[in-house]
Amino acid sequence: MPSVDRRHFVTALSALGTALLAAPKEAFAQQPAPTPAQPAPQPAPKFGYQDVIKKARELAALSYDANPPVLPEPLAKLDFDAYRDIRFRADKALLANSGPYRMHMFHPGFLFTRPVVVNIVRDGIAAPVPYSAALFDYGKNKFERALPTTLGFAGFRLHHPLNDPRVQDELISFLGASYFRFLGRKQRYGLSARGLAINPGSQSNEEFPVFREFWIEQPSADAERAVIYALLDSASATGAYQFFVYPATNTVCDVTATLFMRKPNVKLGIAPLTSMFFIGENDRRFNEDYRPELHDSDGLLMKTGAGEWIWRPLRNPKDFAVSVFSDNNPKGFGLIQRDRIFEHYQDLDLAYELRPSYWVEPRESWGEGAIELVEFPTNDETNDNVTATWVPKTPPEPGREIVYGYRITALADEMAMHPGGMALNTYQTQAKALGSSEPTGPGTRRFIIDFTGGDLAYYMSEPDKVQIVPTTTNGKILRTFLIPNPKTDGFRAGIDVQLEKGQSTDLRAFLKSGNRALTETWTFPWKAE
Repeated sequence: MPSVDRRHFVTALSALGTALLAAPKEAFAQQPAPTPAQPAPQPAPKFGYQDVIKKARELAALSYDANPPVLPEPLAKLDFDAYRDIRFRADKALLANSGPYRMHMFHPGFLFTRPVVVNIVRDGIAAPVPYSAALFDYGKNKFERALPTTLGFAGFRLHHPLNDPRVQDELISFLGASYFRFLGRKQRYGLSARGLAINPGSQSNEEFPVFREFWIEQPSADAERAVIYALLDSASATGAYQFFVYPATNTVCDVTATLFMRKPNVKLGIAPLTSMFFIGENDRRFNEDYRPELHDSDGLLMKTGAGEWIWRPLRNPKDFAVSVFSDNNPKGFGLIQRDRIFEHYQDLDLAYELRPSYWVEPRESWGEGAIELVEFPTNDETNDNVTATWVPKTPPEPGREIVYGYRITALADEMAMHPGGMALNTYQTQAKALGSSEPTGPGTRRFIIDFTGGDLAYYMSEPDKVQIVPTTTNGKILRTFLIPNPKTDGFRAGIDVQLEKGQSTDLRAFLKSGNRALTETWTFPWKAE
Protein backbone atom coordinates (compact mmCIF):
# COMPACT_ATOMS: atom_id res chain seq x y z
CA MET A 1 0.00 0.00 0.00
CA PRO A 2 1.33 3.52 -0.72
CA SER A 3 2.41 5.56 2.29
CA VAL A 4 2.70 9.34 2.82
CA ASP A 5 6.34 10.21 3.37
CA ARG A 6 7.65 13.30 5.17
CA ARG A 7 8.32 15.25 1.93
CA HIS A 8 4.75 14.82 0.67
CA PHE A 9 3.41 15.69 4.12
CA VAL A 10 5.41 18.94 4.37
CA THR A 11 4.48 19.87 0.78
CA ALA A 12 0.81 19.39 1.55
CA LEU A 13 1.07 21.55 4.69
CA SER A 14 2.87 24.28 2.74
CA ALA A 15 0.21 24.31 0.04
CA LEU A 16 -2.51 24.47 2.63
CA GLY A 17 -0.76 27.35 4.45
CA THR A 18 -0.40 29.33 1.21
CA ALA A 19 -4.08 28.93 0.42
CA LEU A 20 -5.05 30.12 3.89
CA LEU A 21 -2.86 33.22 3.64
CA ALA A 22 -4.27 34.07 0.22
CA ALA A 23 -7.93 33.84 1.30
CA PRO A 24 -9.69 37.13 2.15
CA LYS A 25 -10.45 37.80 5.83
CA GLU A 26 -14.15 38.20 5.05
CA ALA A 27 -14.29 34.61 3.97
CA PHE A 28 -13.30 33.54 7.42
CA ALA A 29 -15.64 35.91 9.18
CA GLN A 30 -18.69 34.77 7.22
CA GLN A 31 -18.18 31.06 7.88
CA PRO A 32 -19.54 29.42 11.03
CA ALA A 33 -17.14 27.37 13.05
CA PRO A 34 -17.06 23.87 11.52
CA THR A 35 -17.98 20.96 13.70
CA PRO A 36 -17.12 17.97 11.52
CA ALA A 37 -17.57 14.48 12.84
CA GLN A 38 -14.21 12.95 13.66
CA PRO A 39 -13.60 9.78 11.60
CA ALA A 40 -12.50 6.70 13.45
CA PRO A 41 -8.72 6.19 13.20
CA GLN A 42 -7.76 3.68 10.51
CA PRO A 43 -5.09 1.06 11.15
CA ALA A 44 -1.88 1.52 9.19
CA PRO A 45 -1.66 -0.80 6.17
CA LYS A 46 0.48 -3.86 6.82
CA PHE A 47 3.44 -4.62 4.60
CA GLY A 48 2.98 -7.82 2.57
CA TYR A 49 3.57 -9.58 -0.72
CA GLN A 50 1.42 -7.13 -2.68
CA ASP A 51 3.83 -4.36 -1.72
CA VAL A 52 6.75 -6.34 -3.18
CA ILE A 53 4.75 -6.97 -6.38
CA LYS A 54 4.16 -3.21 -6.64
CA LYS A 55 7.89 -2.56 -6.24
CA ALA A 56 8.74 -5.15 -8.93
CA ARG A 57 6.20 -3.66 -11.35
CA GLU A 58 7.58 -0.14 -10.85
CA LEU A 59 11.17 -1.38 -11.11
CA ALA A 60 10.44 -3.03 -14.46
CA ALA A 61 9.54 0.38 -15.90
CA LEU A 62 13.00 1.74 -15.03
CA SER A 63 16.35 1.08 -16.67
CA TYR A 64 18.43 -1.68 -15.10
CA ASP A 65 21.33 -0.45 -12.99
CA ALA A 66 24.17 -2.85 -13.72
CA ASN A 67 26.66 -0.98 -11.53
CA PRO A 68 26.26 -1.83 -7.84
CA PRO A 69 28.09 0.25 -5.21
CA VAL A 70 31.82 -0.46 -5.10
CA LEU A 71 33.08 -2.28 -2.01
CA PRO A 72 36.01 -0.91 -0.07
CA GLU A 73 39.20 -2.34 -1.55
CA PRO A 74 40.14 -4.51 1.48
CA LEU A 75 36.81 -6.36 1.20
CA ALA A 76 36.91 -6.68 -2.58
CA LYS A 77 40.38 -8.28 -2.35
CA LEU A 78 39.46 -10.98 0.17
CA ASP A 79 40.19 -14.54 -0.95
CA PHE A 80 38.04 -17.51 0.02
CA ASP A 81 39.87 -18.33 3.25
CA ALA A 82 39.96 -14.71 4.42
CA TYR A 83 36.27 -14.23 3.67
CA ARG A 84 35.38 -17.46 5.47
CA ASP A 85 37.14 -16.06 8.55
CA ILE A 86 34.45 -13.37 8.88
CA ARG A 87 31.67 -14.85 11.01
CA PHE A 88 28.42 -13.47 12.31
CA ARG A 89 28.32 -13.36 16.10
CA ALA A 90 25.67 -15.84 17.21
CA ASP A 91 24.91 -13.78 20.34
CA LYS A 92 23.82 -10.93 18.03
CA ALA A 93 21.22 -13.05 16.21
CA LEU A 94 18.11 -11.20 15.04
CA LEU A 95 14.52 -12.42 15.56
CA ALA A 96 15.64 -13.77 18.95
CA ASN A 97 13.00 -11.97 21.02
CA SER A 98 10.17 -14.24 19.85
CA GLY A 99 9.60 -17.36 17.83
CA PRO A 100 11.76 -20.39 17.04
CA TYR A 101 13.92 -18.71 14.37
CA ARG A 102 17.21 -16.80 14.47
CA MET A 103 18.67 -14.69 11.64
CA HIS A 104 22.38 -14.29 10.89
CA MET A 105 23.78 -11.91 8.29
CA PHE A 106 26.43 -12.54 5.62
CA HIS A 107 29.19 -9.95 5.30
CA PRO A 108 29.95 -8.51 1.82
CA GLY A 109 33.30 -9.40 0.28
CA PHE A 110 35.13 -11.97 -1.89
CA LEU A 111 32.67 -13.00 -4.67
CA PHE A 112 29.71 -11.37 -2.91
CA THR A 113 30.25 -7.75 -3.86
CA ARG A 114 26.65 -6.60 -4.42
CA PRO A 115 25.05 -5.41 -1.16
CA VAL A 116 21.43 -6.27 -0.47
CA VAL A 117 18.92 -4.62 1.82
CA VAL A 118 17.44 -6.88 4.50
CA ASN A 119 14.29 -5.77 6.32
CA ILE A 120 12.41 -7.19 9.27
CA VAL A 121 8.61 -6.83 9.24
CA ARG A 122 7.25 -6.33 12.76
CA ASP A 123 3.52 -5.78 13.30
CA GLY A 124 3.15 -5.09 9.58
CA ILE A 125 5.87 -2.41 9.51
CA ALA A 126 9.08 -3.04 7.53
CA ALA A 127 12.37 -1.62 8.78
CA PRO A 128 15.87 -2.27 7.36
CA VAL A 129 18.52 -4.00 9.44
CA PRO A 130 21.39 -1.50 9.82
CA TYR A 131 24.92 -2.68 9.14
CA SER A 132 27.27 -2.70 12.10
CA ALA A 133 30.78 -4.10 12.36
CA ALA A 134 29.88 -5.17 15.90
CA LEU A 135 27.70 -7.92 14.40
CA PHE A 136 30.76 -9.78 13.08
CA ASP A 137 33.92 -11.49 14.25
CA TYR A 138 36.55 -10.69 11.61
CA GLY A 139 39.00 -13.40 12.69
CA LYS A 140 42.50 -12.75 11.38
CA ASN A 141 41.33 -9.97 9.04
CA LYS A 142 42.63 -6.51 9.93
CA PHE A 143 41.41 -3.29 8.28
CA GLU A 144 43.31 -0.01 8.58
CA ARG A 145 40.14 2.05 8.43
CA ALA A 146 36.73 1.50 9.92
CA LEU A 147 34.26 0.01 7.47
CA PRO A 148 31.45 2.40 6.40
CA THR A 149 28.12 2.08 8.18
CA THR A 150 26.36 2.14 4.80
CA LEU A 151 28.04 -1.10 3.73
CA GLY A 152 24.97 -3.36 3.80
CA PHE A 153 24.97 -7.16 3.73
CA ALA A 154 25.66 -9.89 1.18
CA GLY A 155 22.69 -12.00 2.33
CA PHE A 156 21.28 -13.78 5.34
CA ARG A 157 20.40 -17.18 6.77
CA LEU A 158 17.72 -18.43 9.13
CA HIS A 159 18.40 -20.91 11.93
CA HIS A 160 15.88 -23.24 13.56
CA PRO A 161 16.02 -26.24 15.96
CA LEU A 162 15.85 -28.62 13.00
CA ASN A 163 17.72 -31.65 14.36
CA ASP A 164 17.67 -31.04 18.11
CA PRO A 165 15.20 -28.93 20.15
CA ARG A 166 18.18 -27.42 21.99
CA VAL A 167 20.27 -26.43 18.97
CA GLN A 168 19.72 -23.73 16.35
CA ASP A 169 20.69 -25.37 13.03
CA GLU A 170 21.02 -23.54 9.73
CA LEU A 171 17.72 -23.95 7.88
CA ILE A 172 17.87 -21.73 4.78
CA SER A 173 20.34 -19.22 3.35
CA PHE A 174 20.24 -16.59 0.60
CA LEU A 175 23.68 -15.61 -0.68
CA GLY A 176 24.79 -14.47 -4.14
CA ALA A 177 22.62 -13.51 -7.15
CA SER A 178 19.26 -15.32 -6.65
CA TYR A 179 20.72 -18.49 -5.10
CA PHE A 180 19.23 -20.07 -1.99
CA ARG A 181 19.69 -23.40 -0.19
CA PHE A 182 17.72 -25.12 2.55
CA LEU A 183 17.91 -28.34 4.52
CA GLY A 184 15.75 -31.08 5.97
CA ARG A 185 16.62 -33.11 9.04
CA LYS A 186 20.08 -34.79 9.04
CA GLN A 187 20.95 -33.29 5.65
CA ARG A 188 24.15 -31.51 4.58
CA TYR A 189 24.33 -28.68 2.05
CA GLY A 190 24.91 -29.67 -1.56
CA LEU A 191 22.87 -28.36 -4.49
CA SER A 192 21.20 -24.93 -4.69
CA ALA A 193 17.97 -23.44 -5.98
CA ARG A 194 17.71 -20.12 -7.81
CA GLY A 195 14.95 -17.57 -8.12
CA LEU A 196 15.11 -17.33 -11.90
CA ALA A 197 17.35 -18.27 -14.83
CA ILE A 198 17.50 -16.07 -17.93
CA ASN A 199 18.77 -17.58 -21.18
CA PRO A 200 19.75 -20.83 -19.44
CA GLY A 201 21.96 -23.09 -21.49
CA SER A 202 23.63 -20.16 -23.23
CA GLN A 203 27.39 -19.98 -23.04
CA SER A 204 27.49 -16.33 -24.04
CA ASN A 205 24.47 -14.33 -22.84
CA GLU A 206 23.05 -16.02 -19.75
CA GLU A 207 21.95 -13.52 -17.11
CA PHE A 208 22.06 -14.12 -13.39
CA PRO A 209 19.27 -12.10 -11.77
CA VAL A 210 19.87 -10.84 -8.24
CA PHE A 211 17.73 -10.56 -5.15
CA ARG A 212 18.35 -6.91 -4.24
CA GLU A 213 16.07 -6.63 -1.21
CA PHE A 214 14.50 -8.99 1.33
CA TRP A 215 11.75 -8.76 3.94
CA ILE A 216 11.53 -11.34 6.76
CA GLU A 217 8.41 -11.41 8.89
CA GLN A 218 9.01 -11.45 12.64
CA PRO A 219 7.71 -14.93 13.62
CA SER A 220 5.29 -15.50 16.45
CA ALA A 221 6.25 -17.69 19.39
CA ASP A 222 4.45 -20.70 17.89
CA ALA A 223 5.27 -20.03 14.20
CA GLU A 224 5.32 -23.22 12.13
CA ARG A 225 6.82 -21.50 9.09
CA ALA A 226 9.19 -18.70 8.15
CA VAL A 227 7.88 -16.03 5.75
CA ILE A 228 10.33 -14.30 3.41
CA TYR A 229 9.73 -11.84 0.57
CA ALA A 230 12.32 -10.88 -2.04
CA LEU A 231 12.66 -8.35 -4.87
CA LEU A 232 14.47 -9.69 -7.95
CA ASP A 233 16.18 -7.56 -10.58
CA SER A 234 18.02 -8.13 -13.86
CA ALA A 235 18.51 -6.55 -17.26
CA SER A 236 15.63 -8.56 -18.75
CA ALA A 237 13.13 -8.98 -15.91
CA THR A 238 12.10 -8.08 -12.39
CA GLY A 239 10.17 -10.19 -9.92
CA ALA A 240 8.49 -10.39 -6.54
CA TYR A 241 9.00 -13.61 -4.57
CA GLN A 242 7.24 -15.07 -1.58
CA PHE A 243 8.80 -17.98 0.32
CA PHE A 244 6.95 -20.01 2.97
CA VAL A 245 9.52 -22.30 4.63
CA TYR A 246 8.26 -25.27 6.67
CA PRO A 247 11.06 -26.98 8.66
CA ALA A 248 10.65 -30.78 8.80
CA THR A 249 12.33 -34.10 8.12
CA ASN A 250 11.77 -33.13 4.47
CA THR A 251 11.71 -29.33 4.65
CA VAL A 252 9.29 -27.68 2.23
CA CYS A 253 9.70 -24.27 0.57
CA ASP A 254 6.52 -22.96 -1.09
CA VAL A 255 7.43 -20.34 -3.69
CA THR A 256 5.28 -17.78 -5.47
CA ALA A 257 7.01 -15.74 -8.18
CA THR A 258 5.39 -12.74 -9.88
CA LEU A 259 7.48 -11.66 -12.88
CA PHE A 260 7.60 -8.56 -15.08
CA MET A 261 9.62 -8.52 -18.30
CA ARG A 262 11.82 -5.60 -19.32
CA LYS A 263 12.69 -7.16 -22.68
CA PRO A 264 10.76 -9.28 -25.23
CA ASN A 265 11.73 -12.73 -26.52
CA VAL A 266 13.65 -13.73 -23.41
CA LYS A 267 14.15 -17.40 -22.58
CA LEU A 268 13.12 -17.93 -18.95
CA GLY A 269 14.14 -20.77 -16.66
CA ILE A 270 11.53 -21.34 -13.94
CA ALA A 271 12.47 -23.01 -10.62
CA PRO A 272 16.11 -23.58 -11.65
CA LEU A 273 18.25 -26.02 -9.67
CA THR A 274 22.05 -26.05 -9.74
CA SER A 275 24.32 -28.90 -8.65
CA MET A 276 27.68 -30.66 -9.10
CA PHE A 277 28.54 -33.96 -10.76
CA PHE A 278 32.23 -34.80 -11.06
CA ILE A 279 32.70 -38.58 -10.78
CA GLY A 280 30.11 -41.37 -10.65
CA GLU A 281 29.82 -45.05 -11.48
CA ASN A 282 28.72 -44.15 -15.01
CA ASP A 283 31.57 -41.66 -15.56
CA ARG A 284 35.07 -42.55 -14.34
CA ARG A 285 37.27 -40.40 -16.57
CA PHE A 286 38.79 -38.73 -13.50
CA ASN A 287 39.87 -41.74 -11.45
CA GLU A 288 42.99 -40.55 -9.59
CA ASP A 289 41.02 -39.68 -6.44
CA TYR A 290 40.78 -42.29 -3.69
CA ARG A 291 37.06 -41.47 -3.39
CA PRO A 292 35.06 -43.54 -5.90
CA GLU A 293 32.27 -40.97 -6.46
CA LEU A 294 32.02 -37.20 -6.05
CA HIS A 295 28.66 -35.54 -6.72
CA ASP A 296 25.93 -33.52 -5.01
CA SER A 297 23.31 -35.08 -7.32
CA ASP A 298 23.47 -38.16 -9.54
CA GLY A 299 20.34 -37.85 -11.66
CA LEU A 300 17.47 -35.78 -13.03
CA LEU A 301 14.07 -37.24 -12.10
CA MET A 302 10.94 -36.13 -13.95
CA LYS A 303 7.24 -36.88 -13.72
CA THR A 304 5.63 -35.85 -16.98
CA GLY A 305 2.20 -34.37 -17.50
CA ALA A 306 1.12 -37.82 -18.76
CA GLY A 307 2.31 -39.43 -15.51
CA GLU A 308 5.49 -41.12 -16.83
CA TRP A 309 8.48 -41.20 -14.48
CA ILE A 310 11.82 -40.62 -16.24
CA TRP A 311 15.32 -40.98 -14.78
CA ARG A 312 18.31 -39.38 -16.50
CA PRO A 313 21.71 -40.12 -14.83
CA LEU A 314 23.96 -37.08 -14.70
CA ARG A 315 27.36 -36.85 -16.43
CA ASN A 316 30.51 -34.79 -16.40
CA PRO A 317 30.59 -34.40 -20.19
CA LYS A 318 33.67 -33.76 -22.30
CA ASP A 319 31.83 -30.88 -23.97
CA PHE A 320 29.05 -28.50 -23.00
CA ALA A 321 25.71 -30.31 -23.42
CA VAL A 322 21.99 -29.47 -23.23
CA SER A 323 19.27 -32.16 -23.00
CA VAL A 324 15.68 -31.08 -23.67
CA PHE A 325 12.62 -33.00 -22.40
CA SER A 326 9.49 -31.47 -23.94
CA ASP A 327 6.31 -31.71 -21.89
CA ASN A 328 2.89 -30.22 -21.22
CA ASN A 329 1.97 -29.35 -17.63
CA PRO A 330 4.73 -31.34 -15.89
CA LYS A 331 3.90 -32.93 -12.56
CA GLY A 332 7.40 -32.44 -11.16
CA PHE A 333 11.15 -32.56 -11.65
CA GLY A 334 14.24 -32.50 -9.49
CA LEU A 335 17.95 -33.08 -9.14
CA ILE A 336 18.28 -36.18 -6.99
CA GLN A 337 21.04 -37.69 -4.87
CA ARG A 338 19.88 -41.30 -5.16
CA ASP A 339 23.07 -43.04 -4.00
CA ARG A 340 23.06 -42.94 -0.17
CA ILE A 341 25.86 -45.43 0.58
CA PHE A 342 28.90 -43.96 2.37
CA GLU A 343 31.30 -46.55 0.92
CA HIS A 344 30.55 -45.21 -2.57
CA TYR A 345 31.99 -41.81 -1.56
CA GLN A 346 34.45 -42.47 1.29
CA ASP A 347 34.50 -38.81 2.33
CA LEU A 348 34.35 -38.37 6.10
CA ASP A 349 34.21 -34.56 5.96
CA LEU A 350 31.92 -33.73 3.05
CA ALA A 351 29.36 -36.53 3.56
CA TYR A 352 28.09 -36.65 0.00
CA GLU A 353 25.63 -39.39 0.96
CA LEU A 354 23.77 -36.83 3.12
CA ARG A 355 23.27 -34.22 0.39
CA PRO A 356 19.58 -33.33 -0.14
CA SER A 357 17.58 -33.89 -3.30
CA TYR A 358 15.33 -31.01 -4.42
CA TRP A 359 11.97 -31.95 -5.93
CA VAL A 360 9.91 -29.22 -7.66
CA GLU A 361 6.10 -29.57 -7.95
CA PRO A 362 4.05 -26.93 -9.83
CA ARG A 363 1.01 -25.68 -7.94
CA GLU A 364 -0.89 -24.98 -11.16
CA SER A 365 -0.71 -25.80 -14.86
CA TRP A 366 2.48 -24.53 -16.48
CA GLY A 367 1.41 -25.25 -20.05
CA GLU A 368 3.76 -26.29 -22.83
CA GLY A 369 7.51 -26.15 -22.52
CA ALA A 370 10.46 -28.32 -21.63
CA ILE A 371 12.65 -29.38 -18.75
CA GLU A 372 16.17 -28.49 -19.81
CA LEU A 373 19.25 -30.13 -18.35
CA VAL A 374 22.53 -28.27 -18.86
CA GLU A 375 25.83 -30.05 -18.17
CA PHE A 376 29.24 -28.37 -18.23
CA PRO A 377 32.57 -30.18 -18.18
CA THR A 378 34.56 -29.70 -14.98
CA ASN A 379 38.00 -30.80 -13.83
CA ASP A 380 37.29 -30.78 -10.10
CA GLU A 381 34.51 -31.07 -7.55
CA THR A 382 34.39 -27.37 -6.58
CA ASN A 383 32.41 -26.25 -9.63
CA ASP A 384 28.64 -26.42 -9.96
CA ASN A 385 28.31 -27.79 -13.49
CA VAL A 386 24.69 -28.98 -13.72
CA THR A 387 21.46 -26.97 -14.06
CA ALA A 388 17.87 -28.20 -14.46
CA THR A 389 14.97 -25.82 -15.09
CA TRP A 390 11.53 -25.51 -16.69
CA VAL A 391 11.51 -23.41 -19.87
CA PRO A 392 8.09 -22.18 -21.10
CA LYS A 393 7.47 -22.70 -24.82
CA THR A 394 6.37 -19.11 -25.42
CA PRO A 395 8.52 -16.28 -24.03
CA PRO A 396 6.41 -13.75 -22.08
CA GLU A 397 6.09 -10.22 -23.38
CA PRO A 398 6.73 -6.98 -21.45
CA GLY A 399 3.73 -5.39 -19.80
CA ARG A 400 2.23 -8.64 -18.56
CA GLU A 401 2.24 -9.99 -15.02
CA ILE A 402 3.37 -13.63 -15.02
CA VAL A 403 2.83 -15.78 -11.92
CA TYR A 404 4.39 -19.16 -11.14
CA GLY A 405 3.70 -21.13 -7.99
CA TYR A 406 5.60 -24.23 -6.98
CA ARG A 407 6.82 -26.25 -4.04
CA ILE A 408 10.41 -27.40 -3.51
CA THR A 409 10.98 -30.28 -1.08
CA ALA A 410 14.38 -31.19 0.36
CA LEU A 411 14.42 -34.99 0.31
CA ALA A 412 16.79 -37.52 1.84
CA ASP A 413 15.03 -40.40 0.08
CA GLU A 414 12.60 -40.10 -2.82
CA MET A 415 11.54 -43.76 -2.64
CA ALA A 416 8.36 -42.92 -0.73
CA MET A 417 6.96 -40.73 -3.53
CA HIS A 418 7.98 -43.07 -6.36
CA PRO A 419 5.33 -45.71 -7.22
CA GLY A 420 7.50 -48.15 -9.21
CA GLY A 421 10.95 -49.54 -9.69
CA MET A 422 13.93 -47.20 -10.03
CA ALA A 423 17.23 -47.13 -11.87
CA LEU A 424 19.65 -47.30 -8.97
CA ASN A 425 22.98 -47.65 -10.77
CA THR A 426 24.19 -46.95 -14.30
CA TYR A 427 27.44 -48.39 -15.66
CA GLN A 428 29.01 -48.47 -19.11
CA THR A 429 31.79 -50.58 -20.54
CA GLN A 430 32.95 -52.19 -23.77
CA ALA A 431 30.35 -54.30 -25.51
CA LYS A 432 31.33 -57.97 -25.92
CA ALA A 433 30.55 -60.24 -28.84
CA LEU A 434 27.94 -62.89 -28.14
CA GLY A 435 29.57 -66.00 -26.65
CA SER A 436 32.99 -64.33 -26.51
CA SER A 437 35.08 -62.30 -24.09
CA GLU A 438 36.44 -60.22 -26.95
CA PRO A 439 35.11 -56.66 -27.36
CA THR A 440 33.07 -55.87 -30.41
CA GLY A 441 34.25 -53.39 -33.03
CA PRO A 442 34.36 -49.56 -32.82
CA GLY A 443 31.15 -47.64 -32.29
CA THR A 444 29.70 -50.13 -29.77
CA ARG A 445 29.03 -49.71 -26.07
CA ARG A 446 27.40 -51.69 -23.27
CA PHE A 447 25.18 -50.00 -20.71
CA ILE A 448 24.26 -51.79 -17.49
CA ILE A 449 21.37 -50.58 -15.33
CA ASP A 450 20.39 -51.88 -11.89
CA PHE A 451 16.63 -51.54 -11.37
CA THR A 452 15.24 -51.89 -7.85
CA GLY A 453 12.13 -51.14 -5.80
CA GLY A 454 8.45 -51.30 -6.60
CA ASP A 455 7.28 -54.86 -7.34
CA LEU A 456 10.61 -56.08 -8.71
CA ALA A 457 11.39 -58.22 -5.66
CA TYR A 458 8.08 -60.04 -6.23
CA TYR A 459 9.22 -61.19 -9.69
CA MET A 460 12.69 -62.40 -8.75
CA SER A 461 11.45 -65.96 -8.24
CA GLU A 462 10.03 -65.98 -11.76
CA PRO A 463 12.25 -63.62 -13.79
CA ASP A 464 10.87 -64.79 -17.15
CA LYS A 465 7.78 -62.69 -16.49
CA VAL A 466 9.88 -59.50 -16.70
CA GLN A 467 11.07 -57.99 -19.98
CA ILE A 468 13.33 -55.09 -20.85
CA VAL A 469 11.98 -52.55 -23.37
CA PRO A 470 14.93 -50.66 -24.96
CA THR A 471 14.85 -47.99 -27.69
CA THR A 472 17.44 -45.81 -29.39
CA THR A 473 17.02 -42.63 -31.43
CA ASN A 474 19.95 -43.55 -33.66
CA GLY A 475 22.03 -46.59 -34.56
CA LYS A 476 20.85 -50.01 -33.46
CA ILE A 477 20.59 -52.16 -30.37
CA LEU A 478 22.71 -55.27 -30.84
CA ARG A 479 21.49 -57.30 -27.86
CA THR A 480 20.04 -57.04 -24.34
CA PHE A 481 20.08 -59.15 -21.22
CA LEU A 482 18.16 -59.16 -17.94
CA ILE A 483 19.07 -61.13 -14.80
CA PRO A 484 17.85 -61.06 -11.18
CA ASN A 485 20.07 -59.09 -8.82
CA PRO A 486 19.71 -60.37 -5.24
CA LYS A 487 22.01 -57.60 -3.96
CA THR A 488 19.41 -54.96 -4.84
CA ASP A 489 16.22 -57.08 -4.74
CA GLY A 490 15.74 -56.20 -8.36
CA PHE A 491 17.12 -56.83 -11.84
CA ARG A 492 20.30 -55.98 -13.74
CA ALA A 493 19.65 -55.01 -17.36
CA GLY A 494 22.22 -54.77 -20.13
CA ILE A 495 22.01 -53.00 -23.51
CA ASP A 496 24.61 -53.22 -26.30
CA VAL A 497 24.26 -50.37 -28.79
CA GLN A 498 26.10 -49.62 -32.04
CA LEU A 499 26.61 -46.24 -33.74
CA GLU A 500 28.67 -44.81 -36.55
CA LYS A 501 31.71 -42.94 -35.23
CA GLY A 502 30.88 -39.35 -34.33
CA GLN A 503 27.12 -39.93 -34.17
CA SER A 504 24.95 -39.47 -31.06
CA THR A 505 21.89 -41.20 -29.66
CA ASP A 506 19.49 -41.07 -26.74
CA LEU A 507 18.88 -44.49 -25.20
CA ARG A 508 15.73 -45.37 -23.25
CA ALA A 509 14.74 -48.49 -21.34
CA PHE A 510 12.23 -49.70 -18.79
CA LEU A 511 11.08 -53.05 -17.39
CA LYS A 512 7.59 -54.42 -17.80
CA SER A 513 5.51 -57.51 -17.09
CA GLY A 514 2.86 -58.10 -19.73
CA ASN A 515 1.40 -54.70 -20.50
CA ARG A 516 2.30 -53.24 -17.10
CA ALA A 517 5.34 -50.99 -16.68
CA LEU A 518 7.26 -51.99 -13.56
CA THR A 519 9.84 -49.21 -13.51
CA GLU A 520 10.53 -45.63 -14.44
CA THR A 521 12.06 -44.97 -17.85
CA TRP A 522 15.85 -44.77 -17.81
CA THR A 523 17.37 -42.51 -20.48
CA PHE A 524 20.96 -41.64 -21.33
CA PRO A 525 22.78 -39.86 -24.17
CA TRP A 526 25.85 -41.39 -25.83
CA LYS A 527 28.21 -40.33 -28.60
CA ALA A 528 30.37 -42.89 -30.45
CA GLU A 529 34.01 -41.85 -30.59
